[in-house]
Amino acid sequence: MIIHRFDHKNSILNTFMAEIRDKNIQKDGMRFRRNIERIGEVLGYELSKTLDYEDLVIETPFGPKESAKTSDSLVLCSVLRAGLPLHHGLLNYFDGAENAFISAYRHHPDGGDAFDVIVKYFAAPSLEGKTLILTDPMLATGKTLENVLKALRNHGTPKKIHIISVIGSNEGVDHVANVFPKETQLWIASIDEGLTSKGYIFPGLGDAGDLSYGEKL
Repeated sequence: MIIHRFDHKNSILNTFMAEIRDKNIQKDGMRFRRNIERIGEVLGYELSKTLDYEDLVIETPFGPKESAKTSDSLVLCSVLRAGLPLHHGLLNYFDGAENAFISAYRHHPDGGDAFDVIVKYFAAPSLEGKTLILTDPMLATGKTLENVLKALRNHGTPKKIHIISVIGSNEGVDHVANVFPKETQLWIASIDEGLTSKGYIFPGLGDAGDLSYGEKL
């Protein structure tokens, strides 16, 4: 897997990342969602540099001008519910993309720290020959994306796969690299060192879904 991480260079992305991690600023759910959305825009812009383009000539009010546009058929697929703000950020830039959504949640069968990832809902167009952009803000253990990959197999084989994440753990990134095709590209704002006993990224930021949309039962 080809990994593009952005926590080693200073940019406006650092500001957005600092705010989503700050436990005081996190109390403003609207700002948290907007910052995730803006992170998606930044990562989407970086990803766009690797897409295929075709030349064209457009007519301005004063005459023709040579230009270019992406020729990739894009599908944005986000993991519900935490992936929605990130999805919106990418859709702001790739507004012509098709959209897919998949639900995945942690199931603790014995009430302890161990959990399985359950996928129950999936709506997507055909992925055959298209460029798939998977969005999951928190790449903790990597199990969610592994199960998402399994669910995608009945919808065709993408030409290319990109993964967009906000924060990952070393363990999660390694796991995803082992289960996804080697040509897959990961675009991630930051990689943290570890996981808590419950499988959350440390130091991370907490539960992105709860911070975006409120706590769940």
